[in-house]
Amino acid sequence: MAAPNLLSPTTINGKTVGAALTTSSADILTASSNTAIKVNSIYVSNIDGTNNAEVTVTYYDSSATTSYNLAKTVVVPADATLVVVDKDAYIYLEEGDKIAALANANSDLEIVISYENIS
Repeated sequence: MAAPNLLSPTTINGKTVGAALTTSSADILTASSNTAIKVNSIYVSNIDGTNNAEVTVTYYDSSATTSYNLAKTVVVPADATLVVVDKDAYIYLEEGDKIAALANANSDLEIVISYENIS
């Protein structure tokens, strides 16, 4: 399977996904067959009103079968939000590529990813 030609896509759908993070790494977003995903933003919010928490967000490159850190044990202060990716520095996911994340404390952090699914 191959990623679509970005000069002449058939469809582009704007989407958003969110999840509560735990201490186990979880796949948050994965590019499926014959699609490319343009990740416009990744936000991580600390919903704990008292304690700081750490987040790790990784990009998995399926063609190299390797993960790369977008954010590695970055402290998110209590009641604050970390911008990991924004529209001025977007990234693409090809088929099989994914974004995963984990926290150092269960239920303290939430992640929201805004993206375009291109096919």
